[in-house]
Amino acid sequence: MSPKADGVKVVATNRQARRDYEVIDTWEAGLVLQGSEVKSLREAKVTLSDAYARIIDGEAWLVGLHISPYSHAAAQGGHEPDRDRKLLLRAPELAELRARLDQERLSLVPLSLYFKDGRAKVEVGLGRGRKQYDKRQVLAEREAERETRRAMVRHAKGLN
Repeated sequence: MSPKADGVKVVATNRQARRDYEVIDTWEAGLVLQGSEVKSLREAKVTLSDAYARIIDGEAWLVGLHISPYSHAAAQGGHEPDRDRKLLLRAPELAELRARLDQERLSLVPLSLYFKDGRAKVEVGLGRGRKQYDKRQVLAEREAERETRRAMVRHAKGLN
């Protein structure tokens, strides 16, 4: 999801997921939240790195998402920070996800959390776990690409 898109405000991204998983496909899902959770999200008090998604009884759930209690909601009790949150996906999307998860042995990982036109959304990706040597290779390729871009910029500016 591009942070420059109209009406989109990125709250959190899961950079670790892109390194640990080869993301094959992505979906946008809504989240079932309480009021104090939405207010905490607007303050970006969320940890997405330990979260993962599961399909349980035909419903998608986001497990391990930590949303810190809203600072001004102490009098009302607030919310439980680590509770499981339901993902809102359409039935055909859920059926496709369940089939692919079962057949291809993939994982469902949250990639980013953002507000789109005032509604909290999460981008979930279908990913295949990478081995340790694959992670190192990806990092090396990314560094080489970055170095190539730097060299091209230096050459274009006439510094070399």
